[in-house]
Amino acid sequence: MVYTSKDMIKKAILPAAGLGTRFLPVTKASPKEMLPIVDKPLIQYSVEECEKCGINDFVIITGKNKRSIEDYFDKSIELEASLIKTGKSDLLAEINTHLNSNYAFIRQSDPLGLGHAILCAKPFVDDEAFAVLLGDDIIDPDETLLADMIDIYETYRAPVIALQQVPDGEVSRYGIIGGDKVEDSRYADSVFKINTLVEKPSIDLAPSNYAVIGRYILTNDVFEILESIRPGKGGEYQLTDGLNALLQKRDIYGYLFRGKRYDAGDKFGFIQATISLCLKRPEFSEALKEYIKDLVKTF
Repeated sequence: MVYTSKDMIKKAILPAAGLGTRFLPVTKASPKEMLPIVDKPLIQYSVEECEKCGINDFVIITGKNKRSIEDYFDKSIELEASLIKTGKSDLLAEINTHLNSNYAFIRQSDPLGLGHAILCAKPFVDDEAFAVLLGDDIIDPDETLLADMIDIYETYRAPVIALQQVPDGEVSRYGIIGGDKVEDSRYADSVFKINTLVEKPSIDLAPSNYAVIGRYILTNDVFEILESIRPGKGGEYQLTDGLNALLQKRDIYGYLFRGKRYDAGDKFGFIQATISLCLKRPEFSEALKEYIKDLVKTF
C-alpha cells in the first residue's frame, strides 16, 4: 500500500499545562515537564521518541508559569556564543539537536483536563491524524511503542491507544478498556478492538486490567466529539469520555505494550526512570552500579 503525505503521522500534541501537584513543592516554581532525568528534561524524551518516528511538528499545550518550556525549545544566543568561545562544540551540538523540529505553543488558560488540552490544538492539526504523548510516561528509548502504534494505525486507519496490563490493585488509577483481541493482527495477542473505556473504575466494575497509558494516535474527528462532551469528574473534560463517544462512530484499537515504561509523574517512578536511564548511559553505568552496590551495604 502506498501512503500519501496526508496519511502519515506528522504532528504530535504534547500536553504540558498540568499543575504538577504530585511534585510539590518544586513545581511551585518549576514546570514538572522541565524536571531533569539525568541531563534532559522530561518533555525532551517525548520529543525524541517522536523524532525517531519521523514526527517533527509539535504542538505543546502550556499553562501559567510554563515559559521555561518555550525557552528550552528556542535558541540561546548568549549560551551558544559562550560555548563557541570556549571551544565546547560537542555541547553546542547537543543543546541544538531539538532545533531541527518545529514547535507551536498554546496556552490552556484553565486546567480543564486532557480532553480540553487536546481540543486547544485543533487549529494546528487540520484534517490529519496525529500523535498525543503524555510526558509523565517515559518509554525506554530502545522500545518501539510509538512506531508500532503508527504501523497499526496505517493498517486499520483508526485511532490507536497504548495499553499496559496492570495489577488489580492499580486498576482504579487508570482508564481501563474492554475489548476483544484482533486475531488476524501480526502483533500477536497485542491488538484489541475496543468496545468500552472506563475512567478509574474499581476492580469490581473494571472490564479488564488493561490500562490506558500516555500514548495515542488519534484521528481528526475526535475534535468534534471533544467539543460536544460535558465536563466529567472534577469539572474536567475527560479524553476517556470523548473516546467512548467516538466509539459509537468508528472503531478504536488498543495496543498492549509489554516493554519498559516509567511513571515519571510519580515520585518513585521518577527515581526509577532516573536510575534506569542513567544505567543505559555508558559514561555513568559502571560507576553507578558500584555506587548502588556500596550504598545497599550501608542500609
